[in-house]
Amino acid sequence: MKDATASIKIITENRKARHDFHIHESYETGIVLTGTEVKSLRAGKANLKDAYARIEKSELMLHNAHISPYDAGNRFNHEPLRVRKLLMHRSEIDKLLGKTKEKGYTLVPLKMYFAHGLAKLQLGLATGKKNFDKRQDMAERDAKREMDRAFREKQKE
Repeated sequence: MKDATASIKIITENRKARHDFHIHESYETGIVLTGTEVKSLRAGKANLKDAYARIEKSELMLHNAHISPYDAGNRFNHEPLRVRKLLMHRSEIDKLLGKTKEKGYTLVPLKMYFAHGLAKLQLGLATGKKNFDKRQDMAERDAKREMDRAFREKQKE
């Protein structure tokens, strides 16, 4: 039996999202794409840096996700920053709508990947971090790095 992670190919990750936001929950969504967008994604030409998701007319939409035009595409090539529809169950969209109405919650794309040949997007329900939260996270990372370094030095002796 094959491993479940063997059929997942990560296209791009939004590393800045985990730095700027507290991620409370994550969801897997499908994406409605055109043919040239899929070919461009297979080549790994996507960027989620400034992307966000919003619920409009009870549909989940992805804004500012940049998928580069396909090199071998013709005049029917896609628009790189077009708004793309995300696919989720109605109950999940309604739940997210209720959460995003609360103060401070937003929907942030975390990573885009192919799972079993289909393009998927991992979407996070997040709240923004304050500057002191970012500094605290950096201090914890530095302390962990120092502890690991000291442990490795101790192991060498």
